[in-house]
Amino acid sequence: MFVYLDNSATTRVIPQVAEVMTKTMTEDFGNPSSLYRMGVNAEKILKQARLNVARAINASPDEVFFTACGTESDATVLQGVWESRNKQGKRIITTAVEHPAILRNCEYLQQKGADVVYLPVKPDCTFDMDAFKAALTEDTILVSVMHVNNESGSIMPIEEIRREVNKVNKNILLHTDAVQSFEKVDTDVKKLGVDFMSISGHKVHAAKGVGALYIKNGLHIRPFLMGGGQEKGFRSGTENMPGIAGLGEAVRVAEENKAQRIAKIAEVRSYLLDLIKANIPDIKINSPEICAPSVLNISFLGCRGEVLLHTLEQDEIYVSTGSACSSHKKGSHVLTAMGLSQEEIEGAVRFSFSEENTKEQMDFVCEKLKAAVESQRRLRSAFKRR
Repeated sequence: MFVYLDNSATTRVIPQVAEVMTKTMTEDFGNPSSLYRMGVNAEKILKQARLNVARAINASPDEVFFTACGTESDATVLQGVWESRNKQGKRIITTAVEHPAILRNCEYLQQKGADVVYLPVKPDCTFDMDAFKAALTEDTILVSVMHVNNESGSIMPIEEIRREVNKVNKNILLHTDAVQSFEKVDTDVKKLGVDFMSISGHKVHAAKGVGALYIKNGLHIRPFLMGGGQEKGFRSGTENMPGIAGLGEAVRVAEENKAQRIAKIAEVRSYLLDLIKANIPDIKINSPEICAPSVLNISFLGCRGEVLLHTLEQDEIYVSTGSACSSHKKGSHVLTAMGLSQEEIEGAVRFSFSEENTKEQMDFVCEKLKAAVESQRRLRSAFKRR
């Protein structure tokens, strides 16, 4: 049985998206900047995709800009805000558990003179509001906190963060990387109170190579890419029309039955968690009790997560040991920031779900996982006795 449980890394492109993308590449392949009919048709497709994304986050279409990925969206905000506002202040506040797309850009800005504060998190990877209040100063120019953590699934309190920011200085800008939360939890930009939001297509059954960035009306930051003036001059370069059309279609499909789809994901996740707790001893659940329905992180003590990953792969079960964007590095900066021991970090496995997963699949996963854990623990025990 094929079971894909690494949806936080990437998702399968659904047939509706593949069909729209193919049509955009082979029939509606005009440049949306061209003045003739094919260009006008392409522009209509572009506008519809923008409208679909805007509706999904309760924004205006003119607040949505298409990018190549979530990483580009993140870099655009961090570097754009710094270039536009570093005369007003030097402080940027983020967390120690952000995606590398945030952390690497913050490190770059530190070299340019930014005063970056990396907030700690609590042991369950939830937000430390006291630490945030202590770090927040009037000369802070940007707060960037991810909405859902990609390794633990913890949901950060973006609305509350906005309220605290406003108490100190309403001009402080707030950005959230919503790559893992988009279409999985509520990403209403007005409720959240964000000025910027990053989105990635391949996390929601669209293709790789397309993303989006929400920029609240009235805000002006320096563009990351300059050239021909596409995306209202903010993101130059001929638009990736197949990718954009596919993202628009993926969002349309996701919005059709959003509540039922999210409920199904949560049900399957809960089912697997209960199975594991009932059948496999000596585990540590690293995801908080209240978290996104799409992520479950568990440490299997006495095991190596990487070995479990490859053992399960032999039965066509695909899981991960952490973020795909940092999979070649030793350890997890997220689990380290949570204060886990080396044994707990080494034994961690991340299961990430989509609406395509079923309870029948979870029965199969638990059966094979139990056997893999027991086998590895026996081997390690025997090795220690030698």
